Amino acid sequence: MKYAVTLSVLTALLVAGPADGQNTDAADIARQAERIATYQGDDGRARVAMEIIDKQGRTRMRNVTILRKDDLANNVETGDQRFFVYFHAPSDVRDTVFMVWKRQVSDDDRWLYLPALDLVRRIAAGDERSSFVGSDFYYEDVSGRSAEEDTHLLQDTTDTYFVLKSAPKDPSQVEFAYFVSYIHKESYLPVQIEYYQSDGTKYREYTAEAVETIQGYPTVTRATMKDVLDGGQTTLTYSQIEYDIGLSEDIFTERYLRNPPRQYLGED
Repeated sequence: MKYAVTLSVLTALLVAGPADGQNTDAADIARQAERIATYQGDDGRARVAMEIIDKQGRTRMRNVTILRKDDLANNVETGDQRFFVYFHAPSDVRDTVFMVWKRQVSDDDRWLYLPALDLVRRIAAGDERSSFVGSDFYYEDVSGRSAEEDTHLLQDTTDTYFVLKSAPKDPSQVEFAYFVSYIHKESYLPVQIEYYQSDGTKYREYTAEAVETIQGYPTVTRATMKDVLDGGQTTLTYSQIEYDIGLSEDIFTERYLRNPPRQYLGED
């Protein structure tokens, strides 16, 4: 497998990993990978440049800010999260907002605010595996997929990776038959995920192309999702990443869809 992370990034991954012995239980590895990928700090903020290249090679750009807050009960994380994605550019999507309440024991709630129509649209659970604003990422990719939604098999262990094969517990809710994840053994960060159809055809591929340690957390700073069948791809480049900034829960409510918290968006 080709691994595009540079030597400096690999060094960052190695020094950021857990000091204790490594876990070889597939389900536990998947849970740890989910935690590392989506639960860094109690909250976070990042600016994201999205480059969408279609199969004809035409390029579109999007510029967004992502805010995230983990839910706590008695100062203990519940596993639930809230996401607020604000679109800065281009002008035709400016002020569009995508919001998610991610839940561990029930369906996630998702909203999309369309400023041109002044319309808040609820996104049905069945639409979470559809394209996010015309990109090669899906709505579910933005907030992350719960490890509890799949069964996991440790398919291989290399010097660098745990290789997991994961299949959905409810195949009717997803378009893939299974996916294969390459999880860095030291950091537990998923660095490549390959999605397969029932006939064994690979049709999507996620790659973490750059990683940095930010505030002590291994953090993906550039990632690409490829449509293997038609040749399109979307690359996300992250900047201005911060953790534990003290975001209020009020931000992640419907009233902020129309009045976004500009002090956290770099527009105050």
